[in-house]
Amino acid sequence: MKKARATLDRVLSKAGIASRTITREWIEQGRVKVNGRVVRNPDHWVESTKDVVHLDGLRVREEKKIYIALNKPTGVITSFGDARNRPTVYDYLKGLDRWVFPVGRLDMDTSGLLILTNDTDFGEALLQPKSKVPKTYYAKVSGVVTDDEYFRLTDGLDIGRGESSGPSAVREVRSNEKYTWLELTITEGKNRQVRRMCEAVGHPVLKLVRIRMGDLELGDLGIGKFRRLDSSDLKRLVSHREMSRG
Repeated sequence: MKKARATLDRVLSKAGIASRTITREWIEQGRVKVNGRVVRNPDHWVESTKDVVHLDGLRVREEKKIYIALNKPTGVITSFGDARNRPTVYDYLKGLDRWVFPVGRLDMDTSGLLILTNDTDFGEALLQPKSKVPKTYYAKVSGVVTDDEYFRLTDGLDIGRGESSGPSAVREVRSNEKYTWLELTITEGKNRQVRRMCEAVGHPVLKLVRIRMGDLELGDLGIGKFRRLDSSDLKRLVSHREMSRG
């Protein structure tokens, strides 16, 4: 039988207690014991089948998994804490009784659907490139998008920094002589990808909202509000591919 081994910081984070960054700090502060002995090395190997871990005198047990959908406002960052005192998504999770982390990120100027969880396996599987979970955005861009530019967005194009976008689904929602409102669906996760795609065809994004992941819709969830996801929500979220759980 294969032994289940992991570093001490990962054992704590996988239990759904806190991020690996925070658990490493706890370990270095001497708050964690393995088999009754204080261990200050976050990279210490632990075997789940025989080792017992305590944090502040309490045995570490896996937390109940929780999954959250948040309608992230613009002007809010997804980090835990900020040196510049900007608002973070955690300011909108008051009353939540468990630590959660964002599955992927939305940049400060992008709003909409953000998934948070304490299930590290789920989060990692959702983010890996082979998962190809479709992410759909509603974008207001400057100017009128031409047919040729639609083809370029759909087929994939150079978005700078040595990167290219892959195929995407793009449709016009409406337009006038100054602006075009688009719905774009991508299956990649490159940094600020939708903005860079639109800039590459000469139409900077003026407003960007993520409205869907997989088949999970943002719906009528209010700005700055969150709700817990149930099993049917998770099925809609991952309906387009099989999650890797190992």
